[in-house]
Amino acid sequence: MAQPATHDPPSEVPSGDRLELDELTTRVLNEGIPFLLTDENQRLLATKEGEMFLYANQEGNLAGGALGMGLYFRDTRFLSHYDFRLADRLPVLLSSSAARSYMSYVDLSNPDVWEDGKLAIPQQTVNVRRIRVIKGRLLERIRVKNYNPRPVSFEVKFSFGADFADIFEVRGLKRKRRGQLFRPKVEGSEIVFSYRGEDDVFRQTRISLGAAPDRVVQEPGLVHVWFSIDLAAHQTRMLTFAIEPVIGNEAAGGPPFDVVIHDLRHSYEEWERECTSIYTDNELFNTLLHRGQRDLRALVTETPRGRYIAAGIPWYVATFGRDSLITAHQILMLNPSPARDCLEMLASFQGTETDPWRDEEPGKILHEIRHGELANAHFVPHTPYYGSVDATPLFLMLLGTYFKWTNDREFAERMLPHADRALAWIDDYGDLDGDGFVEYRRRSPRGLDNQGWKDSRNAVVHADGTLAEPPVALAEVQAYVYVAKRRMADILEALGNPGRASKIRGEADDLKARFNEVFWLPDERYFAIALDGRKRPVRTVSSNPAHALYAGIVEPDKAGEVAKRLFQPDMFSGWGIRTLSKSAAGYNPMSYHNGSVWPHDNALAAAGLKRYGFHKQTNRIATALFDAGVFAEYMRLPELFCGFTRRTPNQPVAYPVACSPQAWAAGAPFLLLQAMLGLSARAQENLLTINSPVLPPWLNTVQLTNLRVGDSRISLTFRREGEMTGFSLVSKQGSVRVVMEE
Repeated sequence: MAQPATHDPPSEVPSGDRLELDELTTRVLNEGIPFLLTDENQRLLATKEGEMFLYANQEGNLAGGALGMGLYFRDTRFLSHYDFRLADRLPVLLSSSAARSYMSYVDLSNPDVWEDGKLAIPQQTVNVRRIRVIKGRLLERIRVKNYNPRPVSFEVKFSFGADFADIFEVRGLKRKRRGQLFRPKVEGSEIVFSYRGEDDVFRQTRISLGAAPDRVVQEPGLVHVWFSIDLAAHQTRMLTFAIEPVIGNEAAGGPPFDVVIHDLRHSYEEWERECTSIYTDNELFNTLLHRGQRDLRALVTETPRGRYIAAGIPWYVATFGRDSLITAHQILMLNPSPARDCLEMLASFQGTETDPWRDEEPGKILHEIRHGELANAHFVPHTPYYGSVDATPLFLMLLGTYFKWTNDREFAERMLPHADRALAWIDDYGDLDGDGFVEYRRRSPRGLDNQGWKDSRNAVVHADGTLAEPPVALAEVQAYVYVAKRRMADILEALGNPGRASKIRGEADDLKARFNEVFWLPDERYFAIALDGRKRPVRTVSSNPAHALYAGIVEPDKAGEVAKRLFQPDMFSGWGIRTLSKSAAGYNPMSYHNGSVWPHDNALAAAGLKRYGFHKQTNRIATALFDAGVFAEYMRLPELFCGFTRRTPNQPVAYPVACSPQAWAAGAPFLLLQAMLGLSARAQENLLTINSPVLPPWLNTVQLTNLRVGDSRISLTFRREGEMTGFSLVSKQGSVRVVMEE
């Protein structure tokens, strides 16, 4: 058992410099706030490939870095200003789309252009199409076409600026000192912005315009260039820009525009071929699934240390323990490869020492890695930062469930030392006071106060509105530990160690008994969200115990009470289960964690309800999220939306700075579908079980092709007829058995 801290954490970084914690810094780092709101809100276009992404407005511009807009690479904004003008006027937006996550399109037209009091170019007679793609650099092709029956002449102007802001600055963190920002350099068709950070890393933004501009003007921090456009009737001119972030001497370069488009299209097609093919008779649901599948591919991120699923654009394009683990778990039916990639990546960063600055301990799985200036200079502890109480049991849970789907013994044996260290962390460091439950307490002065998935500072709140004091033992974390130990016992047994498997399974059973005794609130007929530092139950009704249903830690006689409570009007909004009851003192439907609705939270709840036989309730959640998805842009489930009550004919109220796309929101429909179909794999027994499939009224047929279980591949068709749903085995490659299980 780890001893609790007896003193406050140091207030200096490892270099010895004192930290000055201002209010904004505290809010950004210690409260889990993704981005500080402004009085402006608009739809933005997100384009990503690898570690690079662009966040632009609908016109394709970057408005001086407002609303977080910019071109980012490894947690630094390499382009903060990018503005386009036609004849010194802002063009008229016709349409724009970033439906293909690696590419964005913007169609623009001209307003009336006057010269010497005469109409020189009538409105909507010149079309400008901006197409962007990312691979190692941002490539933009700008097509300007004259639809007039006569020649036209005008200038187009582009303005560029690079502030090299760290992602934490963009989110609202304040700093008193910055590095050296150099005067931009312009030579011929090349523009170079340069910056040397406080981390002594030299960063550049290199812009190739393809051809030398006709005019250049510089002002502090900005470069303006003009091109003269002379077009005959129906003539077209093309401009092609390349914008490349460079760190040190790591200039990547890359192939031209057309080759990049071809390569990325092929990459997405290859991803789709690797996945289970899912087709239903509901075209809208097909669109939701296909969108999630493509977004997951967009968030798959290749790095020198391995491949992972980024948590979301724009704030969390980074290695995240919890988010990547839950997402990979959600999509095992779709594709098990991301789970293996995620486990390998996180294992390579597993904690090895006790480091309070980073909340690191031996065996612990990281929370978040950042590569920007503030992390490198030790202004923030994300190198990596380990302040997550649930990532370690989720690591074991994913490893065990991946094994159930794949029977990948070689990988399980290779991961076993990491699993042993994770189990040791749970027992030795995770249990801060020796009561048998895993708790957390922040030690880093720049770490998170709350270290579960609801990591806002006010996310664990008593019924009277006071915040729970650490160390805090969350309900869902005990559930994760329970299922983690059960899954690891299965692996150990399969690998020939039944004695240790029995011991760990016994520990899980003991935890289940104590959890149901200590966390249960008899008067509420529900589970506490947590135990606080004085072992008092935090009695506020929340969505957290729904994760306990998913883990199977809830005793059957209590499961019905939990299911009933989740669908009371104070918890179920009509669009999904709220994170916090409307009757709670801390409720706010517009908050990040205290009354909002999260798709991944609901998917886990739905799958948990299915585990205990509550089929209609599972489908009710699936229906609510499907209905919400219909209203979402590109039919893309957002990270979260506000928890206002659904009333006819309204639609979900958007959370203004939700990530989109976001990983575990993209994965949620696949876990929901798996739950509705009742699918479960036991590949070590060469078995796929189907338990009480029940399709909702809006879904009559589901076809699965290329479903992987161990070394086998299966095709299944599910059909609903009235209240009954049956299935048929269409084809099978391999020896797996498909069994209906009660």
